[in-house]
Amino acid sequence: MIEKKPTEFGVINIDKPRGPTSFTVSDHVRKKLGLRKTSHFGTLDPKVTGVLPIALNRACKLTGFFLGHDKEYVGIMRFHEQVDQKKVEEIIKKKFKGIITQLPPVKSRVKRAERQREIKSFEILEVDNKDFLFRTTVQGGTYIRKLIHDLGQELGVGAHMLELRRTRAGIFDEIESYTLYQLDEAIKKDKIQDLITPAEKAIKKIFPEVQIKKDSVDRILHGQPIYDKDLRQEAKPLATSSKLGQSKEKYKFETGTKIAVFSGKQFIGIFKVINTIKIFAKSEFTLQPV
Repeated sequence: MIEKKPTEFGVINIDKPRGPTSFTVSDHVRKKLGLRKTSHFGTLDPKVTGVLPIALNRACKLTGFFLGHDKEYVGIMRFHEQVDQKKVEEIIKKKFKGIITQLPPVKSRVKRAERQREIKSFEILEVDNKDFLFRTTVQGGTYIRKLIHDLGQELGVGAHMLELRRTRAGIFDEIESYTLYQLDEAIKKDKIQDLITPAEKAIKKIFPEVQIKKDSVDRILHGQPIYDKDLRQEAKPLATSSKLGQSKEKYKFETGTKIAVFSGKQFIGIFKVINTIKIFAKSEFTLQPV
C-alpha cells in the first residue's frame, strides 16, 4: 500500500502572490516540504495572483487530468479611450461569449496557432472612468490578457489588463487556498496535513467513482483492464443488455468516460470506459502500491 504521509499523494491549493512565477512557487513548496517533486495545475503569469493547485510527489502524474478544467478570474481592464459600459457589454455578448477563436500571445510557450476556447461567462462588475472591473469563467487554456486585448481591438479603442486574480481552477477555490506565509506557519506547527487535499478526494470530485472487487485488484494493478466481472455487485447497473447471447450489467457510462476506480477506500487509478463485449474500462493511470 502507498505511504500514509499526506505529502506522498496529495494536492495543496496555494494562493499565489504577485511576483514569482508559477514554477518558482511550486519549487518553493517542494523545498519547504522536502519532497521529490511538485507540479502545478495551470500556469499563472508572475503578475497574476490567486489559485495555484500544486501536486505533491506521486500526485504529479495526475496533472494532465486537472489542467483542462474551467477557470474563473476577477480582474481590471483599462480601455485606452473612454467607452460606454453598455457598448462594451453588447460587444461581449456578441463576440466574447460562447466559443471563440483565440491566437495565443507572442510570448506564450505554446505554438502560435488559432484555437477555439469557450467563454462561459463574462460580466462587468464595476466601472471607474476607463477602468472596468470584470469577472469571467473560461475553458482551461484561455488567455485572459489576449481576451482583453481582442475586446479592445473589437471596440476600436484598445485595452490592456491592469490586474488579474484567479479565483477558481476546476474544483479548487480561493476560499480553500493558502498563502506561502500560512504554508510556513503550518510547517512550523507540524500541521501541514491540514493544508493538503488527499489526491483521492480531489479525483472523486471530477470523475465518477466505480468500485471493483477486492480479488480483482492485483490483476488490474498489473496492467489488465477492468472486465464486467470485476465490478462490485452493489454497483447501480444500467438495464441488462445482451450481446452474442451473453447478459451483463454495466455502470451507466458512455464510452470514453473517464472514471475513478476504487476498491473500498483503496484508490486504483483513472480508467476510460470501453464498453466492449467483455471489457468495461482500460487504464489511463494506475497508482501502484509502494
